[in-house]
Amino acid sequence: MKSTTCILKTLVTGLVFGASLQAFAQQELHIYNWSDYIAEDTIERFQQESGIKVLYDVYDSNEVLEAKLLAGHSGYDLVFPTARPFADRQIKAGIFQPLDKAKLSNYANLDPVILNSLSDIDTDSAHLAPYMWGTTGLGINLTRVREVLGADMPLDSWSLVFDPAVTAKLASCGISLMDDPTEVLVAARAYIGKAPNDYSSAALDEAAVVLNAVRPNIRYYHSSQYINDLANGDLCVAHGYSGDVLQAKARAEESGNGVEIAYLVPREGAVVWTDVMAIPADAPNSDAAHRFIDFILRPDVIAPISNYVAYANANAAATDLVDEAVRQDPGIYPPQATRERFITLKTPSNRETKAINRLWTRIKTGQ
Repeated sequence: MKSTTCILKTLVTGLVFGASLQAFAQQELHIYNWSDYIAEDTIERFQQESGIKVLYDVYDSNEVLEAKLLAGHSGYDLVFPTARPFADRQIKAGIFQPLDKAKLSNYANLDPVILNSLSDIDTDSAHLAPYMWGTTGLGINLTRVREVLGADMPLDSWSLVFDPAVTAKLASCGISLMDDPTEVLVAARAYIGKAPNDYSSAALDEAAVVLNAVRPNIRYYHSSQYINDLANGDLCVAHGYSGDVLQAKARAEESGNGVEIAYLVPREGAVVWTDVMAIPADAPNSDAAHRFIDFILRPDVIAPISNYVAYANANAAATDLVDEAVRQDPGIYPPQATRERFITLKTPSNRETKAINRLWTRIKTGQ
Protein backbone atom coordinates (compact mmCIF):
# COMPACT_ATOMS: atom_id res chain seq x y z
CA MET A 1 0.00 0.00 0.00
CA LYS A 2 1.36 3.44 -0.96
CA SER A 3 2.28 5.82 1.77
CA THR A 4 0.19 8.91 2.47
CA THR A 5 3.06 11.08 1.18
CA CYS A 6 3.19 9.23 -2.12
CA ILE A 7 -0.57 9.50 -2.50
CA LEU A 8 -0.46 13.26 -1.86
CA LYS A 9 2.38 13.69 -4.34
CA THR A 10 0.42 11.77 -6.92
CA LEU A 11 -2.68 13.87 -6.32
CA VAL A 12 -0.73 17.13 -6.51
CA THR A 13 1.07 16.02 -9.65
CA GLY A 14 -2.25 15.05 -11.23
CA LEU A 15 -3.83 18.37 -10.35
CA VAL A 16 -0.89 20.34 -11.75
CA PHE A 17 -0.85 18.23 -14.89
CA GLY A 18 -4.61 18.67 -15.34
CA ALA A 19 -4.32 22.42 -14.86
CA SER A 20 -1.50 22.53 -17.39
CA LEU A 21 -3.64 20.65 -19.92
CA GLN A 22 -6.51 23.04 -19.31
CA ALA A 23 -4.23 26.07 -19.76
CA PHE A 24 -2.88 24.56 -22.97
CA ALA A 25 -6.41 23.94 -24.25
CA GLN A 26 -7.31 27.55 -23.60
CA GLN A 27 -4.65 28.60 -26.09
CA GLU A 28 -6.72 27.28 -29.00
CA LEU A 29 -9.65 29.10 -30.58
CA HIS A 30 -11.86 27.32 -33.11
CA ILE A 31 -13.58 29.71 -35.53
CA TYR A 32 -16.16 28.88 -38.21
CA ASN A 33 -16.74 31.72 -40.67
CA TRP A 34 -17.85 32.38 -44.22
CA SER A 35 -15.30 31.85 -46.98
CA ASP A 36 -13.50 34.98 -48.22
CA TYR A 37 -14.73 36.96 -45.23
CA ILE A 38 -11.68 38.22 -43.34
CA ALA A 39 -8.52 40.12 -44.15
CA GLU A 40 -5.39 38.18 -45.01
CA ASP A 41 -3.54 39.23 -41.85
CA THR A 42 -6.39 39.34 -39.28
CA ILE A 43 -5.80 35.91 -37.79
CA GLU A 44 -2.04 36.34 -37.72
CA ARG A 45 -2.37 39.68 -35.92
CA PHE A 46 -4.64 38.16 -33.28
CA GLN A 47 -2.35 35.18 -32.73
CA GLN A 48 0.67 37.43 -32.29
CA GLU A 49 -1.10 39.77 -29.86
CA SER A 50 -2.92 37.12 -27.83
CA GLY A 51 -0.70 34.05 -27.98
CA ILE A 52 -3.84 32.04 -28.81
CA LYS A 53 -3.66 29.59 -31.71
CA VAL A 54 -6.58 29.98 -34.12
CA LEU A 55 -8.02 27.04 -36.04
CA TYR A 56 -10.07 28.66 -38.79
CA ASP A 57 -12.63 26.76 -40.88
CA VAL A 58 -14.98 28.15 -43.54
CA TYR A 59 -18.44 27.40 -44.94
CA ASP A 60 -20.42 28.81 -47.86
CA SER A 61 -24.02 28.70 -46.64
CA ASN A 62 -25.98 29.38 -43.49
CA GLU A 63 -27.57 25.97 -43.84
CA VAL A 64 -24.20 24.24 -43.48
CA LEU A 65 -23.44 26.20 -40.32
CA GLU A 66 -26.90 25.66 -38.87
CA ALA A 67 -26.77 21.91 -39.39
CA LYS A 68 -23.58 21.71 -37.31
CA LEU A 69 -24.95 23.97 -34.61
CA LEU A 70 -28.21 22.05 -34.31
CA ALA A 71 -26.33 18.75 -34.08
CA GLY A 72 -24.47 20.09 -31.05
CA HIS A 73 -20.86 19.67 -29.94
CA SER A 74 -19.58 21.34 -33.09
CA GLY A 75 -16.28 22.10 -31.37
CA TYR A 76 -16.42 25.73 -32.49
CA ASP A 77 -15.93 28.64 -30.13
CA LEU A 78 -17.10 31.40 -32.46
CA VAL A 79 -19.43 31.42 -35.48
CA PHE A 80 -20.71 34.06 -37.91
CA PRO A 81 -24.37 33.40 -38.85
CA THR A 82 -26.63 35.80 -40.71
CA ALA A 83 -28.97 37.47 -38.23
CA ARG A 84 -32.26 36.82 -40.06
CA PRO A 85 -33.61 34.24 -40.19
CA PHE A 86 -30.74 32.07 -38.94
CA ALA A 87 -29.37 33.63 -35.75
CA ASP A 88 -32.94 34.57 -34.85
CA ARG A 89 -34.14 30.98 -34.65
CA GLN A 90 -30.80 29.78 -33.25
CA ILE A 91 -31.20 32.12 -30.30
CA LYS A 92 -34.71 30.77 -29.74
CA ALA A 93 -33.30 27.25 -29.82
CA GLY A 94 -30.81 28.09 -27.07
CA ILE A 95 -27.79 27.49 -29.31
CA PHE A 96 -25.83 30.58 -28.20
CA GLN A 97 -24.58 31.65 -24.81
CA PRO A 98 -24.97 35.26 -23.64
CA LEU A 99 -22.07 37.58 -24.33
CA ASP A 100 -20.13 38.79 -21.30
CA LYS A 101 -20.00 42.53 -22.04
CA ALA A 102 -17.45 43.01 -19.26
CA LYS A 103 -14.98 41.16 -21.50
CA LEU A 104 -15.74 43.37 -24.51
CA SER A 105 -14.00 46.67 -23.86
CA ASN A 106 -14.57 47.81 -27.46
CA TYR A 107 -18.30 47.07 -27.58
CA ALA A 108 -19.18 50.78 -27.54
CA ASN A 109 -17.67 51.10 -31.03
CA LEU A 110 -20.64 49.30 -32.57
CA ASP A 111 -23.14 51.32 -34.58
CA PRO A 112 -26.25 51.85 -32.39
CA VAL A 113 -28.46 51.94 -35.50
CA ILE A 114 -27.38 48.44 -36.49
CA LEU A 115 -27.67 47.19 -32.92
CA ASN A 116 -31.20 48.59 -32.78
CA SER A 117 -32.07 46.85 -36.05
CA LEU A 118 -31.36 43.54 -34.32
CA SER A 119 -33.17 44.35 -31.08
CA ASP A 120 -36.33 42.50 -32.08
CA ILE A 121 -34.47 39.20 -32.42
CA ASP A 122 -31.82 39.70 -29.70
CA THR A 123 -33.15 41.60 -26.70
CA ASP A 124 -30.54 43.88 -25.10
CA SER A 125 -27.99 42.61 -27.67
CA ALA A 126 -27.48 39.68 -25.33
CA HIS A 127 -26.12 37.09 -27.77
CA LEU A 128 -24.98 38.76 -30.99
CA ALA A 129 -22.23 41.18 -31.94
CA PRO A 130 -22.76 42.52 -35.50
CA TYR A 131 -19.86 42.00 -37.90
CA MET A 132 -20.65 43.04 -41.49
CA TRP A 133 -23.76 44.03 -43.40
CA GLY A 134 -24.69 44.14 -47.04
CA THR A 135 -27.27 43.29 -49.66
CA THR A 136 -28.08 40.41 -51.97
CA GLY A 137 -28.44 41.43 -55.60
CA LEU A 138 -26.97 40.83 -59.04
CA GLY A 139 -23.37 40.42 -60.13
CA ILE A 140 -23.11 41.15 -63.85
CA ASN A 141 -20.44 40.70 -66.51
CA LEU A 142 -21.28 43.99 -68.20
CA THR A 143 -19.56 43.33 -71.51
CA ARG A 144 -21.03 39.86 -72.07
CA VAL A 145 -24.54 40.80 -70.91
CA ARG A 146 -24.65 43.86 -73.17
CA GLU A 147 -23.42 41.76 -76.08
CA VAL A 148 -26.28 39.33 -75.55
CA LEU A 149 -29.11 41.66 -74.53
CA GLY A 150 -28.09 44.90 -76.22
CA ALA A 151 -26.81 48.15 -74.79
CA ASP A 152 -30.29 49.52 -74.05
CA MET A 153 -31.49 46.65 -71.86
CA PRO A 154 -31.98 47.80 -68.21
CA LEU A 155 -29.78 45.65 -66.01
CA ASP A 156 -31.04 46.58 -62.53
CA SER A 157 -33.80 43.98 -62.52
CA TRP A 158 -34.39 40.45 -61.29
CA SER A 159 -35.55 39.72 -64.84
CA LEU A 160 -31.94 38.81 -65.62
CA VAL A 161 -32.37 35.64 -63.56
CA PHE A 162 -36.16 35.15 -63.40
CA ASP A 163 -37.53 36.05 -66.85
CA PRO A 164 -37.46 32.90 -69.05
CA ALA A 165 -37.09 34.95 -72.24
CA VAL A 166 -34.09 36.81 -70.86
CA THR A 167 -32.44 33.86 -69.14
CA ALA A 168 -32.73 31.76 -72.30
CA LYS A 169 -30.49 34.30 -74.03
CA LEU A 170 -28.00 34.44 -71.15
CA ALA A 171 -27.88 30.70 -70.42
CA SER A 172 -24.97 29.99 -72.76
CA CYS A 173 -22.68 32.38 -70.91
CA GLY A 174 -23.84 31.31 -67.47
CA ILE A 175 -26.36 32.20 -64.76
CA SER A 176 -26.10 31.15 -61.12
CA LEU A 177 -28.48 31.39 -58.20
CA MET A 178 -27.49 31.17 -54.55
CA ASP A 179 -28.07 27.88 -52.75
CA ASP A 180 -30.21 29.68 -50.18
CA PRO A 181 -33.92 28.91 -50.49
CA THR A 182 -35.18 31.85 -48.43
CA GLU A 183 -33.07 34.40 -50.32
CA VAL A 184 -34.02 33.00 -53.73
CA LEU A 185 -37.74 32.59 -53.01
CA VAL A 186 -37.98 36.10 -51.53
CA ALA A 187 -36.20 37.56 -54.58
CA ALA A 188 -38.55 35.69 -56.91
CA ARG A 189 -41.58 37.11 -55.13
CA ALA A 190 -40.11 40.61 -55.24
CA TYR A 191 -39.68 40.17 -59.00
CA ILE A 192 -43.37 39.38 -59.54
CA GLY A 193 -44.42 42.26 -57.28
CA LYS A 194 -45.74 40.12 -54.44
CA ALA A 195 -45.11 40.47 -50.70
CA PRO A 196 -41.59 39.03 -50.37
CA ASN A 197 -41.92 37.79 -46.79
CA ASP A 198 -45.03 35.72 -47.38
CA TYR A 199 -44.16 32.05 -46.70
CA SER A 200 -47.66 30.63 -47.07
CA SER A 201 -48.20 27.60 -49.28
CA ALA A 202 -49.83 29.75 -51.95
CA ALA A 203 -46.95 32.24 -51.87
CA LEU A 204 -44.32 29.51 -52.12
CA ASP A 205 -46.17 27.98 -55.04
CA GLU A 206 -46.13 31.33 -56.83
CA ALA A 207 -42.39 31.62 -56.34
CA ALA A 208 -41.89 28.04 -57.47
CA VAL A 209 -43.62 28.78 -60.77
CA VAL A 210 -41.06 31.54 -61.41
CA LEU A 211 -38.09 29.36 -60.48
CA ASN A 212 -39.20 26.27 -62.37
CA ALA A 213 -39.69 28.34 -65.50
CA VAL A 214 -36.03 29.39 -65.55
CA ARG A 215 -34.50 26.23 -64.08
CA PRO A 216 -33.26 24.91 -67.49
CA ASN A 217 -31.30 28.14 -67.91
CA ILE A 218 -29.55 28.10 -64.50
CA ARG A 219 -26.02 26.70 -64.58
CA TYR A 220 -25.77 25.99 -60.84
CA TYR A 221 -26.94 26.88 -57.33
CA HIS A 222 -24.06 27.88 -55.05
CA SER A 223 -23.35 30.61 -52.52
CA SER A 224 -19.66 31.27 -53.16
CA GLN A 225 -18.48 29.63 -56.40
CA TYR A 226 -19.75 32.61 -58.38
CA ILE A 227 -16.96 34.82 -57.01
CA ASN A 228 -14.22 33.15 -59.05
CA ASP A 229 -16.52 32.37 -61.97
CA LEU A 230 -17.54 36.00 -62.34
CA ALA A 231 -13.94 37.14 -62.02
CA ASN A 232 -12.77 34.67 -64.66
CA GLY A 233 -15.55 35.51 -67.10
CA ASP A 234 -17.22 32.10 -66.70
CA LEU A 235 -20.58 33.59 -65.68
CA CYS A 236 -22.73 36.34 -67.16
CA VAL A 237 -25.01 36.90 -64.18
CA ALA A 238 -24.87 35.76 -60.57
CA HIS A 239 -27.36 36.19 -57.75
CA GLY A 240 -25.05 36.94 -54.84
CA TYR A 241 -23.87 38.96 -51.89
CA SER A 242 -22.76 42.52 -52.57
CA GLY A 243 -19.25 42.12 -51.17
CA ASP A 244 -18.67 38.80 -52.94
CA VAL A 245 -19.50 40.37 -56.29
CA LEU A 246 -17.24 43.32 -55.55
CA GLN A 247 -14.46 40.88 -54.62
CA ALA A 248 -14.96 39.28 -58.03
CA LYS A 249 -14.72 42.71 -59.62
CA ALA A 250 -11.44 43.41 -57.79
CA ARG A 251 -9.98 40.03 -58.77
CA ALA A 252 -10.84 40.62 -62.42
CA GLU A 253 -9.21 44.03 -62.32
CA GLU A 254 -6.08 42.67 -60.63
CA SER A 255 -5.74 39.93 -63.23
CA GLY A 256 -6.14 42.34 -66.10
CA ASN A 257 -8.33 39.83 -67.96
CA GLY A 258 -10.68 42.49 -69.33
CA VAL A 259 -13.72 41.19 -67.44
CA GLU A 260 -15.86 44.13 -66.29
CA ILE A 261 -18.02 43.27 -63.28
CA ALA A 262 -20.75 45.39 -61.70
CA TYR A 263 -22.96 44.87 -58.65
CA LEU A 264 -26.54 46.14 -58.95
CA VAL A 265 -29.45 46.29 -56.52
CA PRO A 266 -32.57 45.27 -58.47
CA ARG A 267 -35.20 47.97 -58.68
CA GLU A 268 -37.85 45.49 -57.50
CA GLY A 269 -36.06 45.25 -54.14
CA ALA A 270 -33.19 43.34 -52.55
CA VAL A 271 -32.55 41.68 -49.22
CA VAL A 272 -30.45 43.59 -46.70
CA TRP A 273 -28.74 41.45 -44.08
CA THR A 274 -26.38 41.61 -41.12
CA ASP A 275 -23.88 38.90 -40.25
CA VAL A 276 -23.08 38.55 -36.57
CA MET A 277 -20.58 36.97 -34.22
CA ALA A 278 -21.96 34.49 -31.69
CA ILE A 279 -20.56 31.97 -29.20
CA PRO A 280 -22.17 28.50 -29.13
CA ALA A 281 -23.53 27.46 -25.76
CA ASP A 282 -21.17 24.46 -25.73
CA ALA A 283 -18.09 26.39 -26.92
CA PRO A 284 -14.93 24.76 -25.49
CA ASN A 285 -13.20 28.13 -25.06
CA SER A 286 -15.61 31.03 -24.66
CA ASP A 287 -12.94 33.22 -23.06
CA ALA A 288 -10.83 33.09 -26.20
CA ALA A 289 -13.96 33.75 -28.29
CA HIS A 290 -14.63 36.91 -26.27
CA ARG A 291 -11.04 38.01 -26.82
CA PHE A 292 -11.41 37.57 -30.57
CA ILE A 293 -14.73 39.44 -30.67
CA ASP A 294 -13.17 42.30 -28.74
CA PHE A 295 -10.23 42.27 -31.14
CA ILE A 296 -12.59 42.49 -34.13
CA LEU A 297 -14.43 45.38 -32.48
CA ARG A 298 -11.29 47.52 -32.69
CA PRO A 299 -11.53 50.09 -35.52
CA ASP A 300 -7.94 49.38 -36.63
CA VAL A 301 -8.85 45.70 -37.07
CA ILE A 302 -12.31 45.85 -38.66
CA ALA A 303 -11.54 48.64 -41.15
CA PRO A 304 -8.87 46.62 -43.02
CA ILE A 305 -11.32 43.71 -43.16
CA SER A 306 -13.90 45.94 -44.88
CA ASN A 307 -11.20 47.14 -47.27
CA TYR A 308 -10.31 43.55 -48.14
CA VAL A 309 -13.72 41.87 -48.33
CA ALA A 310 -15.69 44.85 -49.72
CA TYR A 311 -18.44 44.79 -47.09
CA ALA A 312 -19.64 47.56 -44.82
CA ASN A 313 -18.83 46.82 -41.20
CA ALA A 314 -21.01 47.45 -38.16
CA ASN A 315 -18.40 49.53 -36.34
CA ALA A 316 -19.27 53.23 -36.29
CA ALA A 317 -15.84 54.15 -34.91
CA ALA A 318 -14.10 52.49 -37.87
CA THR A 319 -15.77 54.41 -40.71
CA ASP A 320 -13.04 57.02 -41.06
CA LEU A 321 -10.40 54.28 -41.28
CA VAL A 322 -12.13 52.52 -44.19
CA ASP A 323 -10.58 53.38 -47.56
CA GLU A 324 -12.41 56.23 -49.26
CA ALA A 325 -12.93 54.12 -52.38
CA VAL A 326 -14.80 51.58 -50.25
CA ARG A 327 -16.79 54.19 -48.31
CA GLN A 328 -17.86 55.91 -51.53
CA ASP A 329 -18.81 52.72 -53.36
CA PRO A 330 -22.65 52.64 -53.58
CA GLY A 331 -22.54 48.85 -53.73
CA ILE A 332 -20.99 48.77 -50.26
CA TYR A 333 -22.47 51.85 -48.58
CA PRO A 334 -25.69 52.37 -50.60
CA PRO A 335 -27.36 55.80 -50.93
CA GLN A 336 -30.71 56.45 -49.30
CA ALA A 337 -32.64 55.95 -52.54
CA THR A 338 -31.26 52.41 -52.76
CA ARG A 339 -31.87 51.69 -49.08
CA GLU A 340 -35.55 52.46 -49.55
CA ARG A 341 -35.77 49.35 -51.76
CA PHE A 342 -34.26 47.04 -49.15
CA ILE A 343 -36.14 43.98 -47.94
CA THR A 344 -35.63 42.82 -44.34
CA LEU A 345 -36.24 39.11 -44.08
CA LYS A 346 -38.89 37.79 -41.73
CA THR A 347 -37.94 34.59 -39.95
CA PRO A 348 -40.13 31.69 -41.14
CA SER A 349 -41.67 29.39 -38.56
CA ASN A 350 -40.41 25.83 -38.16
CA ARG A 351 -43.31 24.59 -40.25
CA GLU A 352 -42.64 27.18 -42.94
CA THR A 353 -38.92 26.36 -42.91
CA LYS A 354 -39.64 22.69 -43.56
CA ALA A 355 -41.96 23.61 -46.43
CA ILE A 356 -39.35 25.96 -47.90
CA ASN A 357 -36.61 23.31 -47.73
CA ARG A 358 -38.82 20.64 -49.31
CA LEU A 359 -39.74 23.00 -52.11
CA TRP A 360 -36.13 24.01 -52.64
CA THR A 361 -35.06 20.39 -53.04
CA ARG A 362 -37.74 19.85 -55.66
CA ILE A 363 -36.74 23.00 -57.54
CA LYS A 364 -33.05 22.14 -57.63
CA THR A 365 -33.61 18.55 -58.66
CA GLY A 366 -36.42 19.32 -61.09
CA GLN A 367 -38.73 16.81 -59.45
